[in-house]
Amino acid sequence: MSFASLGLNDKLVQAINECGYTEPTPIQRQAIPLVLKGGDLLAGAQTGTGKTAGFGLPMLQRLSETRAKPLANGRAPVRALVLTPTRELAAQVEENLRAYAKHTDLRTLAMFGGVSINPQMKALGRKVDVVVATPGRLLDHVSQRSIDLSRVEMLVLDEADRMLDMGFIRDIRRILAVLPKQRQNLLFSATFSDEIKALAEDLLHQPEHIEVAVRNATAETIAQRFYGVDKGRKRALLSYLIGHNNWRQVLVFTRTKHGANRLAMQLDKDGLPAMAIHGDKSQGARTRALSQFKDGQLRVLVATDIAARGIDISELPHVVNFELPHVAEDYVHRIGRTGRAGSSGEALSLICHEEKPLLKAIEKLIKQSAELEILPGFEPGPEEVQPATKPPANNRGRGNGGGRGRSPAAANNKAPRSNKPNRPQRHGRHDG
Repeated sequence: MSFASLGLNDKLVQAINECGYTEPTPIQRQAIPLVLKGGDLLAGAQTGTGKTAGFGLPMLQRLSETRAKPLANGRAPVRALVLTPTRELAAQVEENLRAYAKHTDLRTLAMFGGVSINPQMKALGRKVDVVVATPGRLLDHVSQRSIDLSRVEMLVLDEADRMLDMGFIRDIRRILAVLPKQRQNLLFSATFSDEIKALAEDLLHQPEHIEVAVRNATAETIAQRFYGVDKGRKRALLSYLIGHNNWRQVLVFTRTKHGANRLAMQLDKDGLPAMAIHGDKSQGARTRALSQFKDGQLRVLVATDIAARGIDISELPHVVNFELPHVAEDYVHRIGRTGRAGSSGEALSLICHEEKPLLKAIEKLIKQSAELEILPGFEPGPEEVQPATKPPANNRGRGNGGGRGRSPAAANNKAPRSNKPNRPQRHGRHDG
């Protein structure tokens, strides 16, 4: 099946070919014809399956088939709105839409926090057909009356489950209140919960349903491995795995921003170039770290769940859960950064004793059993001899600086533990 056979016009097909797309993915094959019909859609698909093209291509075609009347002030109206949970995802989606629309007269704009609002206001003074925004920054524009949403014809909620996890439901409802009642609504989500179902019932009118994979399942292209290890030796094991296997591009997940900073510094000292990316980093720092990671200058990117949405790297080979997420669904999103668009990938998780209940929740969600592997030299000690007050062993070992990581023998010295507690990630309104 070709993209042309799905009903897309020549200009879009030309742009798709120039992007290197050759054959539609399952979500694209099902979504594109339905979106072209003009009805509402509820779509479930694993991350990395091509959802952006699934809604973006037919959206652009529908907009190109009609012309909108100018607003009362003479400006061209915003005709389509895509909401995303994070800055990185907003930037990624807008970049893709811009590439798809290159042979049309449609114009796109990314809108998110962490950067000056003034360039966005200036851009809105020109023709903008499609806005891709995080909810918080969009509401800033609404409150300052720099954007008029009264002519929006199409609304897309991308990664809707993550937006609800991040506490954006009130913002979403405030945005819905200023949109016209008559519009096409598309809701895309990798996982489904009762909250997502409730939102879909409120938002969508007689929607078509698409689910291209088993709900909350992980992609078959991802090889999952689980290592049992003491909490205090996780970093040593991670350093060894990266160095010993000569991994060149590894995305590592931690639960907290502080933990991401600390781990990145420790890996860097082990001779493994690493940087952290999370919500407290400036947008410039986040963009720089992601760019260096994509082009191979940076070997390890340490991220929190929120910052990782929107990291779309073709053929990313390795994802590591340094710490398991508190919410089992986040495991699906994390490992979905690898094994994208049909390519293979590997996802590793480092499991200490206190995380075993979290592992059981993940096994229940994905309906798979996790067999713990024990790497020689990193065997976990008996559970009863690991009280929380036990002082860490002295650790004077350093990586050799050549990027090979620690050997099992050198790693027998435990890494010093931080006196700062690991606090759960707070969820509230922010832009990633």
